[in-house]
This record gives sequence, C-alpha cells and structure tokens, in this order.
Amino acid sequence: MNTLIYWLGRALVALLQALPLTWVARLGRAGGLLAYWLDARHRRVALKNLTMCFGAQKSPAEIRALARENFRRIGENYASAVKTISMSFDELRPHVEPIGGERLLPPRRVVNAGGHFGNFELYARFNDIVPGYQSATTYRALNQPGLNRLLEELRSQSDCLFFERRTGGPLLRAAMNQPAIILGLQIDQHGGDHGLRLPFLGHDCSTNPSPAVFALRYDCELYAAVCYRIGLAKWRLELGEQIPTRENGHPRPVETIMRDVLRRHEAAVLRDPANWFWVHKRWKPAPKKVERREPRVEGGADAP
Repeated sequence: MNTLIYWLGRALVALLQALPLTWVARLGRAGGLLAYWLDARHRRVALKNLTMCFGAQKSPAEIRALARENFRRIGENYASAVKTISMSFDELRPHVEPIGGERLLPPRRVVNAGGHFGNFELYARFNDIVPGYQSATTYRALNQPGLNRLLEELRSQSDCLFFERRTGGPLLRAAMNQPAIILGLQIDQHGGDHGLRLPFLGHDCSTNPSPAVFALRYDCELYAAVCYRIGLAKWRLELGEQIPTRENGHPRPVETIMRDVLRRHEAAVLRDPANWFWVHKRWKPAPKKVERREPRVEGGADAP
C-alpha cells in the first residue's frame, strides 16, 4: 500500500510540474472547492474558527463564503507549491513580488517567524531574493511512509535545508552557527501544552516561542514575513520591519517578543482573511494546570 501511494503521488507531482503554473493554480482551486464539500471535519473547524473571530462582524452567509474561498486558496497554494518548488527563480519572477528584501543586506543570521499564509513554501526562496544567504526550516515527518518519501523528494529539489523537528536538532544547531542563514519557523499552529498562552485575534491560545528563543540564543535578527496572494498564481512576499529582541542592551522577555510576532500575524489575517490556514485547530483549550515558565535561552537548542 505504501508503494502504491508513493507512485500515485509521484505521478500526480509529475503531472502538476509538467503543466503551466496558472493551470496548476486553477486545478488547485477546483480541488480546494471539492475538498470544502467533501471534508466535513476540516470544514467544521474552519467555520468554527471564522465564526469565533469574525462572527460579530460578518453574517453566517459571509462566513461560509469566506470558508469556501479559504479552501480554494489552500488548494491553489498546495498545488502551486508542488510546481514552484521545481521552478528556477527566473521562471518564478513573473509570479512573485518580493518586498523588503533590502532589509537583509549585508548577510547575517536571521529568523523568520512565519505562518501558513498564501504559498508559504515560497519562504524558502529568500536565498534567491537576497543572494548570499542559506535558507533553512524545520518540518515534522509524515506518519505515512510513502507520502513522507514523496515529500522528502520534493524538498530535495529546493536549495533550502530541511531539518526534521524530532531528530534533526544537532544538525540544526550546527547550521545556526553559519554567518548567513535564514531560519524559517512556522509558528501559527497550536503550540502544545508547554507553549506560551497568548492572545491571538482576541482569543487565548498556545503559541510556540521558538522564533524568540532561537533569535536570542544565536544572536539573530527576527522578522515575520508574510506571503500574500495577489492574483491567480501570483504572490507578494513581504518582509516587514525587524522585531526587536533586545532593549537597552538586554534581551527582551520571550513572551514580549512573541506578542509582537502575533500582532504581525494578526494584521496579516485581518488584511486578507482568506489567505490564512483556518483549518488548523489553533485555539485549543488550555490544560487544567499550566506552569508558566519563561523558556530558557542559554544552552543547546531543540528543533521546534
């Protein structure tokens, strides 16, 4: 069964990578709409999240329309990511508008506190936008061996370094000592029972503090880039102002830094609500007993 899943997936990847990007985007949008009607579980999650955040401003019909467009966007982004990972940056230029890359000159260590906005796989192309950098990120291996093998083969087509969260800690720590690296961390999912409980879009949720921890530990500049969809198979990759990690020569508290990160993410969601990944269970309830401790900054780093 694993072999069958792998070869079926590989055939789909080959098909998508053979088609023009705009065709791939249209197919993805159609697939996303089909998923909206067939995937009742994730549809309920998206509708619940959207109602919680926008129910006071939008009618139920508007919420449903927003959820449908969100599923179309997710389909478009996933299908497009399969295509764009195999494209050279010269081929991508008509489809990607980079904003703010000049903030990364000259090369230095950088952490990007990213999120699932637009075609978020494009974060890995910052080394194309600003030459001289090495892009890196973390991931969690899939439980299905065939799909995981396919995903690893796809990522091997990229110049980005990928570190498995549970096993790649030593390699990640070594990479963070490079003088010109951009580490992208996706932190807009539920941060687990040991995450920081912080407000996001008006509701308390668990937040992964790894961008602040890594930035402080390895003396990195911290940013929160966002990928916006600006048209069919067209995206704007925006790198905002640097988020300060020190104040008056001293490290800022991790919680304070992460509040700044979440405010950047909130602004991005409010700017284009359909552009975010609403099918996450972002607002899980807190455990009955939560020990509020400041994450350690000194010592070895664990991959988030």
